Parts: sequence; C-alpha cells; structure tokens
Amino acid sequence: MEKKRQIDCFLPYGTASMVDSLIAQLSKERMVKDIYVLAAEGMSVDTLPQRTQLLQTDSLLSSATMRLITAQATADYALLYLKQSPLTLGYQAIERMLQVAEATDASMVYADHYSVEGGKTVKHPVIDYQLGSIRDDFDFGSVVLLNVKTLKDFAVQQGSDDYQFAGWYALRLFLSRQGKVFHLNEFLYTEEENDLRTSGEKQFDYVNPRNREVQIEMEQAATKHLSALNALVDTKLYTYPDFSEGHFPVEASVVIPVFNREKTVRDAVLSALSQRTDFPFNVIVVDNHSTDKTTEILDALASDDRLIHLIPERTDLGIGGCWNYAINDSHCGRFAVQLDSDDLYSSENTLQTIINAFHEQQAAMIVGSYRMCDFDLNTLPPGLISHSEWTEDNGCNNALRINGLGAPRAFFTPLARKLQFPNTSYGEDYAMGLAFSRRFRIGRIYDELYLCRRWGGNSDAVLSIEKVNANNLYKDQLRTIEVLARQRENRKI
Repeated sequence: MEKKRQIDCFLPYGTASMVDSLIAQLSKERMVKDIYVLAAEGMSVDTLPQRTQLLQTDSLLSSATMRLITAQATADYALLYLKQSPLTLGYQAIERMLQVAEATDASMVYADHYSVEGGKTVKHPVIDYQLGSIRDDFDFGSVVLLNVKTLKDFAVQQGSDDYQFAGWYALRLFLSRQGKVFHLNEFLYTEEENDLRTSGEKQFDYVNPRNREVQIEMEQAATKHLSALNALVDTKLYTYPDFSEGHFPVEASVVIPVFNREKTVRDAVLSALSQRTDFPFNVIVVDNHSTDKTTEILDALASDDRLIHLIPERTDLGIGGCWNYAINDSHCGRFAVQLDSDDLYSSENTLQTIINAFHEQQAAMIVGSYRMCDFDLNTLPPGLISHSEWTEDNGCNNALRINGLGAPRAFFTPLARKLQFPNTSYGEDYAMGLAFSRRFRIGRIYDELYLCRRWGGNSDAVLSIEKVNANNLYKDQLRTIEVLARQRENRKI
C-alpha cells in the first residue's frame, strides 16, 4: 500500500485571530502533520493548540527563517504561507496541492486564488513559471507547497547564505534549478490584499531608493543563480563599437513612434526639435496610422525640414516594428534616441548629453534617467528614476532580475539594425537592452534627462490583473530567451 504523504505547515504570526483561524482550518486536514507559527524574536504569543509549535525568527523572508523551516520540516512537504493577513482555504485545497506535487514530482506547487480587495472578492490568476522568471517580484500568491527533500538539499548547498531580505528569493531560485516549479490553474484559496495601489504605481517599487538594501541582496542572489545556470555575462569580453562605421545623413535621430496621441505629440516633437547640439540631427516620427488629429498636427509642424514624418505602408506594426521602420530608414542618423509620444526631454541639452556619453563611455547603447511627473510636470512618486543599482561589471546580469532598464534609451544604429526590435508594443525596449548587454557595454547617465508623464491616456497607468499577467509573462519569456542565449554563448568560451 502506498505511503500517505504528510505536510508540515509554516505560518507567519499576524494577529491572534488570523493564526487561530488558519490553524483551525489546517487541523482538519488529515495530511497535515505539524503546524509551526513563525513569530518575531521576543514576541509573546498566547498558548497554541496541540500539534502547533512556536518558532521565533528575525523576519519571514530571511535566510535564517528559510534554514529554520528546513531544519524543522520532517514531513514530505512543507506548506509556507507568505503573508500575515487572513486566509481562507478552498475546498480540498491542500489535498489538491499535495496530489499535484506528487503527480508532477515538483519541487514547488503554487496556484491561482481569490483576492479580497476593498471588501470585494475577485479572481487573482497567476502565471506559469519559466526559466526566465528571475525577477524578484514574481507573484506566486501567498500559499506555496515545497518538497522537503529539495529543501534539505538547499540547506546543504546554500546554507551559508545570510540574507535579511532575499532568503525566500534565493530559496525559490534554488528550487527552480532543482526541479519543476508547477503552477496549478485552479483557484484554491482566498487571501486579503492590502496593497491596493494601481499597476502604474507598483511597477517602480524595484527602483525606489528606500528599498536599496533589499535590492543589493536581491542582486546578489540573482547573480548567484545565473552563475549556477552558466548564464553570467563577463563584461571583460565585451566588444566595443566602431563609431566610424557606415555613412549617415545626420549624427543623431530622435525616434518617436506614435498612434493617436493628439494631446501630447506636439509637445514631444517640439521638445525634440528644440535640442541644442554641435552636430546635425533630425526627428523621425513614425505615425502608425493614427485616426485622431495626430497626423494633422504633425503635418502642421512639417515646415521644419528636420522633422521626418513617416507613415508605414504596413498596418501590423507594434511600437517595436515602428522603431525598426525608423532605424532602417535612409534618414536615420548614426545614433537613434528614444522619445515616447507622451513624454518630454528635461532640457534642450538632453540630446547633446546622450551623444557625448556614447563617445566618452565607448558604449553601444546609452540609458539615461527620468523623472515621473503628471501632465503638468509636477513630480510623482518615486520621483527621479536613475537605476543607480546598475554597476559597470554586473548591471548586465542584474538586468535579468529587474523589469526595465530606464529612459531615455539610445542605440548605435548599425548594431540596432543588426539586432532589430521585436514587433510588439510592450517590452520591445527591454528585449533590445538585454540583447545589447550580452555583448556590448551599456552606458549610463544618472542625471535627469527625461520627463515621463503619467496621465489618463497612458497605456500602463491602470492595468487589469489579466493585462499585468500578460505583460509579465512576455517579459519572463524575454528573459528565458536571454538566459538560453547567454548559456549558448558561454558554452563557446
């Protein structure tokens, strides 16, 4: 007769009522062996029910806590709850997770769930895990089931880690290397969501200066993971661009893809045309068949012969396709510099600063810094986004952990023509940055060059969970492609 598998459960202490409720739910499950409550050191906790033990630790996500869980777990699997708010388990939820873990031989199982947001219960699907799911904010939900044998392997192989914030991150990266991280497309529980910010606000958490200590640890864990995958880029092997390559009509082109931006496109174009430089430049606007007054506004600006107004014959172009249309056009300059149709350059010196940086830093791509602001240019949190986490030797590797590289972005045109943007309207710039960073230096400018305007018409200001998931799934796929490409390059060395 097949042995019945058992689960040890590890719960963070939030409130007495929350813990009591969850213990009561778990105690009814026949496969639950022991229940452990994780509490801060020195915290006084009232008497716990039978089969329940108190474990005191420094913080929920630290290496010390992961080691403590590993040491205490004696069942076949460990259930870890990652939040400190009320949780309601669905019908046979734990039994189902255990059944799937056994069937798939997974190192970790996670599932879709319901979320209580502002008193309303809504579906909260999550996405499949893949090789490129390296970003530290991957959403597993709050309930994960872990294979204890793999946990013990983690303790042996990475037991010396001493992360205060990145312990759980390092563990789940290890689990992904050792076995399958399985996403179960079933809604198995209901959790309360306390972070009700919009997608546009949440997406910049990773560059918030207040989180700098966290980011340092996350980078260390991600770098260790990439090293184990043989996917690290060695910047000492970089190739440097030959800026004398090719013949170009101007030194630089500002590239502005646009579709139906009658409210902002004039400001963007005038911001580009007002640049003061010691070299000739033009502004290439790729008008992707706008149906509002965008085309009419651009026609009205045509008296300036530096404005190149292109309307593609094709009707299937995303933003990336529009970029390819611009850089492959005969009008494109030696360097192609980004400006979104919603946004502005911070001053008339932005373009000169970027082109100077190409030569000073011998970089194939330059990324600047931008300030978040509203339509009237009032600063919005987190303010200046400089990506100061970037380092000369490891920025190219840390780029696989974070969700973007910054703005404005500028490219040495001959290399951009060789690589080409994916024909999408999301993540196309990130894909290009990853591809550049594999072989060429990306230069940085940490001073403000660019104003990123947030307003009601922005495409990513307030997104549904389905759209956020689709975006994250695509960027994870870009990372998967990049990890595979880097592994292939490293096998040649």
